[in-house]
Parts: sequence; C-alpha cells; structure tokens
Amino acid sequence: MCGIGVIISGVRIGSSSPISHSTSPVSSAFSVDDLKTALGRRGPDSLGCKKIFLHPTVSGEECVELRYCGDKCDCTFFANGELHFIGATLQLRGVNPITQPLVDESGNILVYNGEIFGGIHVGSDSNDAEILMQSLGKCCTCGSPGHTTACNYSGLGKSSIPELLSTIKGPWAIIYWQDSSRTMWFGRDAFGRRSLLVHWPNLEDCRFLLSSVSPISSVEQSSDFEVENRITNINFWDELSCGVYSVSIGSSKADKCLLGEVKKHEWTNPILKELVKWERTYVEPKPAELHFMIPSKQPDVHSICLERKPSGLGPMQTSVPVPAQTVLIALRESMMRRTTQSAIFPAVTCDLQQEELVPVAILFSGGLDSMILAALLDECLQPSYGIDLLNVSFDGQSAPDRISAKAGLKELQRISPLRRWKLVEVDADLSKLTQETKHVMSLINPAKTYMDLNIGIALWLAAGGDGWVHEEIGEIDNDNYQRVKYKSKARILLVGSGADEQCAGYGRHKTKYRSGSWLGLNEEMKLDMQRIWKRNLGRDDRCIADNGKEARFPFLDEDVIRTLLDIPLWEVANLDQPSGTGDKKILREVAQMLGIYEAATLPKRAIQFGSRIARESNRKNFGSNRAANQASAGSVVIYGTSNLT
Repeated sequence: MCGIGVIISGVRIGSSSPISHSTSPVSSAFSVDDLKTALGRRGPDSLGCKKIFLHPTVSGEECVELRYCGDKCDCTFFANGELHFIGATLQLRGVNPITQPLVDESGNILVYNGEIFGGIHVGSDSNDAEILMQSLGKCCTCGSPGHTTACNYSGLGKSSIPELLSTIKGPWAIIYWQDSSRTMWFGRDAFGRRSLLVHWPNLEDCRFLLSSVSPISSVEQSSDFEVENRITNINFWDELSCGVYSVSIGSSKADKCLLGEVKKHEWTNPILKELVKWERTYVEPKPAELHFMIPSKQPDVHSICLERKPSGLGPMQTSVPVPAQTVLIALRESMMRRTTQSAIFPAVTCDLQQEELVPVAILFSGGLDSMILAALLDECLQPSYGIDLLNVSFDGQSAPDRISAKAGLKELQRISPLRRWKLVEVDADLSKLTQETKHVMSLINPAKTYMDLNIGIALWLAAGGDGWVHEEIGEIDNDNYQRVKYKSKARILLVGSGADEQCAGYGRHKTKYRSGSWLGLNEEMKLDMQRIWKRNLGRDDRCIADNGKEARFPFLDEDVIRTLLDIPLWEVANLDQPSGTGDKKILREVAQMLGIYEAATLPKRAIQFGSRIARESNRKNFGSNRAANQASAGSVVIYGTSNLT
C-alpha cells in the first residue's frame, strides 16, 4: 500500500476555473506537510517528492520550458505553474528498496499505489511500480486506442496509456507525468479498490489536487467552517470516479496563462468493459429449472468434505454442485495471486526467520466470508507461517462478532491443526476514542455519515492489530490459557469486500427479490457493484492503509467477478430460502467444500452491528438505540466536530 498525491498550482484547469498566477502557497485548509504526514502513514518505508516548474514560452507556444527539482528545491527559476508529486511507499515486492516518485531518463514521473497480478508480467524479484514505469515509458504520446495521425508511434505496435492501464489485473491508483506530451495521467482501477481523492479548483482553493487520503487538518477546518456558516454541503474532496484521465498542459496565446484540459478515457480491454457493465446472461430460471431450487430437506453439511492436506484425510466422493466447484477454483487462484512469496515480501527480507513471520492477516468476524478467506489462505500460505485473525469488539467478549470469531477459530483449528492461528482480540471503548474518532473522520472523508464513521473506526482499529491473544500455560493440550498483549505485524490484510454485493448477501436484496423477482434482484446487485467504489472501497482502503497495511480483496478479483457472472443467478442465491441458507447460497456451498460447516449457516452481520459499535454510537449521539432508529441514524450526516466530542 502506498500514499500518492500531486498538487498543481498556477494552471487553469478547464476554461472557467479560477487560477492563481503564482506558485506561492495559497490559503488552504491544510499544508503540504499535512498531506505528506497523511500519505506517510500509508507508506512508512519511504517518502519522496518531485517538483516540475512550468513556464510558457514568450511566443505563446506549448510550455516547453521546464525545470525538475527535489523536495528541498531552492532554485530561483520563475515559474507560472508547478506540479508537486508526493509518494510514500509500503514496499511488498522487489529486491531493491524504492523511493517514489520514480523518475526515468526521459523525465517521466510516476507515483503508483497498487499491485499487478496480471496483464503485465512482474518477475518474482521485481517491483510493480518499476515494471509499470518501464511499460509506460514505451507508450505513445496520444490517448487514443486507435492512435491519431499526429501520434509518432501510429502503426508501430505501441500502446497508448489507456490501453496499457486497461490490461492490468489488480487494484491500482496512479499519477503519471508524461514529459514528451506535457500530459499528466491519473486514475484508479475499474472497481475502485484503491482510493484516489480529487479537489477540483474553486474560489476557496484554486489548486488542482489528487491524494490517496485527506489530511486531518482539512477536515477540522472545513467542519468548523460549515458549523459557523450553517452550510452542510461543502466538500473539499471528492472520490475520483473509476477510470483513466489526462490533463494536457499548454499555454494561452491571449494572456500567456498555462491551461490544462481534463479528459476521461474509455477502457480499451473488451473483457474489462464487460465486467464494468456487470451483465449476467442467466437471470431468470425457466420453469423446468425451478424444481432444482426446491430443497427436499436441509442437507447434512458434515457429509461434504474437500481433501485438505494438513488433515491427512483422503478425498471423499460426494455430490458437489459444479458452479460451487468453479467458484472455489477461481477463489483459490485469486488467493494464490495475492499470497505468493513474491507478492507478500520484498525479497530483501527472505533471510529472516520464517517461523517467526506472520505476513498476512485477515479481518475476521468468524462469519461466512472471513472463514472462507481463512481456509483458502491456509491452503495457499506456506505451513511455517502463522495467520493472524483480527477481530474488533466494542462490547468485550459479548459482541456477536467476538462470539462467532471464537467459534470460527475452533473450526479452523479442527480443519488445520498444524497451522499457528492467532485470534487477535482488539477491544475498544467508543467513549474513550475522541481523538481517534476525529482522525478517522479525516480518513472516511468525503463520506460523512454516522454509518461511515462507525464502519471506519471498526476497520481502523481492527487493521491496527493491537489487541490480546490467548496463549497456553504449561503443556500442549492443556486447557489453561493466559491473555497476553499482542500487536500483529502483518502488512497485508485480507478483506471480504464484494462477497455480499455479488452473492445477494444484503437484506435489501431479499426485499428487491420479493418486490421485483429475479430481475429486480439482479438490478439491485448490479447497482451495488457499480457503486461499491464510492460507498465502500475508497473509505475502507483509507481506514486500513492508515495503519501501514495493505488491504487485498480476493472476492473482487477480475476472474472471480467473471466466474460469478457466468453462473445463473438462481445458482448464486435462492432468496426463497431462509437467511443463512439461500442468501449467498453458492458461497455456503464453497464453505462446505472447504470443511467449514458451522460458519456455512451463519446469517449476514455487518461489522458495525457485529462489533456493536453502532449500538454504542447510537447511545452516545442519539441517547438510545430507539431514538437512533427513529432518526435513521446510519444515514445521518455528521455536522462539524462538536458531535464527535
């Protein structure tokens, strides 16, 4: 996980935007140092900056006069415009340490936050950003997939930058300066798995900014402004919509100003374009297919088992649904891509004592999704590594997620007794988290509802991994345990995002099914997937990454999404059945194949309810759960910082 950002000043973005004809600091809700601090929390391994100074030529032609400087530049070159790139790195791949921004011999600049799991070959000893930089340097200077007549590489087999980025499998956000075309490219992957915020120039701040996260000072000041002026619709930051964008910088002959026009480019990969449309071929079952959906009785889940090497059991010949087998294969491959040795460590750390390493942790409730991830990770990760299961509770041992997590741990120990599992119990008291709450408010920004805040706090605390574990006292198989302090050092965190959206796990899915049948359900699931970048993933990425951890989403792998879309909807879910059976039906079958029986029957429970932060928040901010429910507390917008103290 990395933190990336750029500040463009002295350039008029669009024909009507305000502009400051100076690169000197403008009045702002935060400083460059604030931004560096926020980005640095995401990328604790290194922090770097690069500046480009731009000046239009006297003749009013393209701005060809540029100077490049590091962060501590003291040059006296007069410039109309400035581009200030910032990159903070959490390095998980590659032999040699890197510092962003990367600059090549042609003067191109890259800050990159992402992983390349396919589309561009990354060797086992290579770093994603370095390989991408090399590939970008070979791209043509136009933004058209068909190339323009002015493109120097037309007909020479060179890719455009949108074409290259469309091939990447995996999560990413990017800011790239292409020197030869005086163009800055930026964007995020098609599903928004990595955060990228944008500030469009306005009268309060005429700069154009991109950042992985909002600095805390900008939240505090904007909130005070809103309270003082009774204005509630001012947002400094917006979530950047998924896609590839460019800003080509030129100069105006009329007033010698630097101009930049923002353009959004289409995805060029036809497979990716189909995934973005999220269209399923088989939505409604035919009458002849309906009888397969009516269960004669509840199946005996203990009769279904998949061969697991640690248990020493041989394979059992059972009747397993073919669609579930297909999904299991796709999920296993997704997990392998995200947990291979070269994808979880820089090669320079391989000489450490492996038996002491816990490279990967799981955001763990003991529910269906996190149990599937745990079982798959156990299959894919080397036996010598431990696995941390991170669980947060705002009600001690009584929270539903804590209870199910303990039960889940026992089930995992049964199916893989040789693995060193650690349930990390993160206990929290919302009434004592005043400063932490304000900090998380900056992370969820531009989201600002109590539901977003509750989820954000729970994710932030869980990802921190600072809690307690139970250790045996005395001999093995002894029932005596002591609770000891423990902080997870895993830098990769697996998260189950995308499972509910793709497999009809939300209560609203059942509501839509009852009112609109299969077509209504399909449209609701499609809506969820096409807005997941804005409602969930940007916020979750920011809250998890603030701990110097990288979130990875196996359920949102491109091949997993394609596999689930190819399966008839009635095989994915059967909402005529009770909760815990028909919702996410296909994932429950996958769990049974993995030997997970108890968790395969658990109903959906969101983290804000399972951890009981929603209950504590309701009591704190609304007086009671009843009053909160009457006010629809989850969707209520938080006005100013006074509500957080």
